[in-house]
Amino acid sequence: MRNLLFAIVFFIGANTIAQTIKVLDIETGKAVKNVSVFNDKETINITTNDDGLVDVSRFKNDEVVIFSHIAYATLRRKKSIILANNNTVYVTKQSEQLNEIVLSVFKKAEKTTRIAEQIAVISSKDIQKLSPQTSADLLATIPGIKVQKSQFGGGSPVIRGMESNRVLLVVDGVRMNNAIYRKGHLQNAISVTPNMLDKTEIVFGPSSVLYGSDALGGVIHYYTKTPKISEKEKVVSQFFSRFSTINNEITTNATAEIRKEKWASLTSISYSNFGDLKAGERRSHGFEDWGKVFFYSENVNGNYKETPTKNSDPNLQKNTGYSQTDVLQKFFVPLNKNTDLKINLQYSTTSDIPRFDRLTELSNGELKFAEWNYGPQKRFLASTQLILNPNKNWVENGIITAAYQNIQESRIQRKFGSLERSYREEDVDVFSLNGDFSVPITKDKNRTLSYGFEFAYNDVSSNSYGKELNIENGEINGFSNTFKVQSRYPDGGSDYLSSAVYVDYRQDLNKKSTLNTGIRFTNTELNAKWIDQTFIQLDDIDITANHAAVTATLGYVYKPNTNWQLNTVLSSGFRSPNIDDVGRVREKAGNVTVPNILVTPEFAYSGELGVLKYFNNKKFRFGANAFYTLLDNYIQRDFVYNADGSIKQIEFDGEFGNAVSNQNKETAYITGVTASYLGKISNRFNTSGFVTYTKGRTYDTNEPMSSIPPLFGQFELNFSENKLELGAAIRFNAKKDITDFNITEGIDNHDLTPVVNPNATEDVNKYFGSPSWITFGLNGKYLVSSNFSVQARLDNLLDQHYIEFASGVASPGRNLSVSLLANF
Repeated sequence: MRNLLFAIVFFIGANTIAQTIKVLDIETGKAVKNVSVFNDKETINITTNDDGLVDVSRFKNDEVVIFSHIAYATLRRKKSIILANNNTVYVTKQSEQLNEIVLSVFKKAEKTTRIAEQIAVISSKDIQKLSPQTSADLLATIPGIKVQKSQFGGGSPVIRGMESNRVLLVVDGVRMNNAIYRKGHLQNAISVTPNMLDKTEIVFGPSSVLYGSDALGGVIHYYTKTPKISEKEKVVSQFFSRFSTINNEITTNATAEIRKEKWASLTSISYSNFGDLKAGERRSHGFEDWGKVFFYSENVNGNYKETPTKNSDPNLQKNTGYSQTDVLQKFFVPLNKNTDLKINLQYSTTSDIPRFDRLTELSNGELKFAEWNYGPQKRFLASTQLILNPNKNWVENGIITAAYQNIQESRIQRKFGSLERSYREEDVDVFSLNGDFSVPITKDKNRTLSYGFEFAYNDVSSNSYGKELNIENGEINGFSNTFKVQSRYPDGGSDYLSSAVYVDYRQDLNKKSTLNTGIRFTNTELNAKWIDQTFIQLDDIDITANHAAVTATLGYVYKPNTNWQLNTVLSSGFRSPNIDDVGRVREKAGNVTVPNILVTPEFAYSGELGVLKYFNNKKFRFGANAFYTLLDNYIQRDFVYNADGSIKQIEFDGEFGNAVSNQNKETAYITGVTASYLGKISNRFNTSGFVTYTKGRTYDTNEPMSSIPPLFGQFELNFSENKLELGAAIRFNAKKDITDFNITEGIDNHDLTPVVNPNATEDVNKYFGSPSWITFGLNGKYLVSSNFSVQARLDNLLDQHYIEFASGVASPGRNLSVSLLANF
């Protein structure tokens, strides 16, 4: 009898253990606590414990079990399927519906239904489908973002009429913007390769409360892949390779991930080699010679040729090719149940990148530059993140990030008819520490307080020198002389310190509405010293600038029912002058930029209205966001005048040019709207599309603002069934008339648009502006097996010749790319 009773107790206990399941995060492999587990009728409602465990014995075997957590997508699974899958459930932060989970708006996981700001999310699945050659090409596919390129090895994203140092780039919680991010166009966005990205999030509009200076137009946040832990040791690897016909691109990426119970590692190496880019041959815009390269310089890779070379194929844009190598090493270590450690190492480097628009610049009808290259662009990042979940009264969760970055860039120039080659080299060390914390004020977590701090210190060194080439038998044989060259930034060194604290409060007023408000105080200090004044004379060679700013945001979300969401945001932002604003010296198009130590911060005050409408059980979504931004004390490049009213002349590299500088103006505005849709037509077909319109002018001078793209958009139709995926896309861009360009500042490169009246004395009568264009593309993917897939894209099907707004290089012509992806 005793043995029988023991057997019954043992059977019941074993059955109960068999009914205990574990809920894990699909990204990290860690247990997820506080997951609500219930059935459709909600007669059963239980919660996972600190170990992610929950007993589901009360559910029927064929009953659907629902898993819900604020930071994860809701999951539905039959109990029998869960038990057959080793009693394990994986939850993900990527929703299968249209309500994404984003991290960048509040620096913690949050559903879009509680977010007032316009956001966009590009997942790893999206990145694989788009198969972009660079991260700049990836950003160009996002609704509301336009990308400018001065050379193929670059890409400057424009968000709401803002670009370069008015847009903040962030990677894994570390700001990439540094003290020499310039006004104009930047190529730094490409230093994070798409193959290493887990996802990319974009926050539109001023985001200075959470991110500080520079986030006037928005924030682009790259999230790289992170390794996962596993109770059983695993080694997971991936291999990716792509070939593109338009520039003979070959990209290869190899990733290896080691998963263990107590730690995990991910190593990813990517190499891309891009040949010269060919433009489209079909010139629907009517300008037969516009953008053609009739002559080019062969002075690359150590070669020397005294005169330009005739191009046998004018549509082939010589001197656009380059190569890039990227390395990512990440470690993930759960220190205990409440604390995780991430160690993140990144390195990116390129070959010399030819500055295409300068290498095609003419002087007296001939090519001006024999050499104009960016030297290898190098970026190194080392960061550690402590991810805390202490569940204390003063902090429920938080992240402390300490990082070091080193950025190296250089410029190498030599003109035709000269043997003098100039070098300008910059080296930036950035040390940063930031903490972001959150705590619920009420037990139901309807009221949440977030707070944090940030410190970032930039140390900038700028070096310059000149060497005269020694030519023997038509080849370079060392150097015969050295000479002085004006440095790009203060040659005595400069530094820039930013420190800030912020508080953010979020409350669900009721089931239909959410209020969010926040405030931030930021202080910046800048120091710079000039030594050599051979070329530029300053009244004061030692400068110190100290600026402080308070920014705030107020957001409101109203959901009258499950199918409607109305958003409104009032926010302020600022950008404090950096080393580039104050101390840059350079020449372009006959204008020489000189230092201006009197520049002060510019501010942005923005209002935004948004609407989301869901259809067909949330399988289809339409959205629209309209905004208005007032810029106060805005910074614009303008001429420097002598006392008699004439434009000051400055000598630079042996030539005299008009002196210009960054100057504070009064007020200006930028307004616009983005309308988009996304949804499923059926189980096999889905579609998406967007249209963006932006306008900006100055109030004080009544001029168009720079970096305002014309109306642009995209529409897609996709089909999927079993192992096959097919898609088609249309991209278009409206004309931008020359009267809508800011001629004074010249950032939009109006002088690179078609010439309609070569004899005109004023640029507004000489140039056409940016022509309209439209392209068609096809794509397909076939899943050969569960571990192997093949993908192909045919872009610019009609081989249209077009140049993106403000760009100096034509976009690719008809391009076939084929890629292979293998998982092991």
